[in-house]
Amino acid sequence: MIKKISDFKIKIFADGADKDSILDLSKKQWISGLTTNPTLMRKAGIKNYEKFAKEILTILKKKPISFEVFSDDFKEMERQARLINSWGKNVYIKIPITNTKGKSSFGLIKKLSQDGIKVNVTAVFTLKQIRHILKALSFGTPAVISVFAGRIADTGKDPMPIMKQAAKMLVKHLEIELLWASPRELLNIFQAELAGCDIITVQPDILKKISTIGKNLEVFSLDTVKMFYEDARAACYKL
Repeated sequence: MIKKISDFKIKIFADGADKDSILDLSKKQWISGLTTNPTLMRKAGIKNYEKFAKEILTILKKKPISFEVFSDDFKEMERQARLINSWGKNVYIKIPITNTKGKSSFGLIKKLSQDGIKVNVTAVFTLKQIRHILKALSFGTPAVISVFAGRIADTGKDPMPIMKQAAKMLVKHLEIELLWASPRELLNIFQAELAGCDIITVQPDILKKISTIGKNLEVFSLDTVKMFYEDARAACYKL
């Protein structure tokens, strides 16, 4: 039974774009790597993509980190991917499964993988997409396939059968890791491990709940009652 964070076998990656938070989390032994994306970077107010990435990489030299290309043109995606790849040996290049027109990134992914560039194929939702993209990845070149289990769940569909089947599909591909993306709650870490995923990427607001793992529910109940009481007192509510 998992009672503390170190009991997990799955690798936990921190997901975000706040520089201080990223650097703080990167120092924790139970954080195995980091990921970010243009949406998170925009929310964090990042204006200079390259400057932000290189500042992170001056400190984060060993743990893997994924940076995403942001063009919709495959030639420009390739240029960006090769540039980002040059920034560090621990860098993975996030390539979306398609561009915004729905055109497959297969050719680009195959080219980069053949050249030994580590890719993180992102925005994957279906087993069909996984089967398709597996054919593009080169044997011996590390890669990650990020399946957005949280967003699958947002449709009302249970992501567990998909993730379990995806894990089975990758059993013989030792250099390719399955990543559970877009988690919504701490329970997803347990589910990702149960499904056989290699990695789960988790945002800081969920990571803050790590201390509740294994907590006695009676104690948790009382703590919750106390929280409501103290907040009501602090607000000076009267009837």
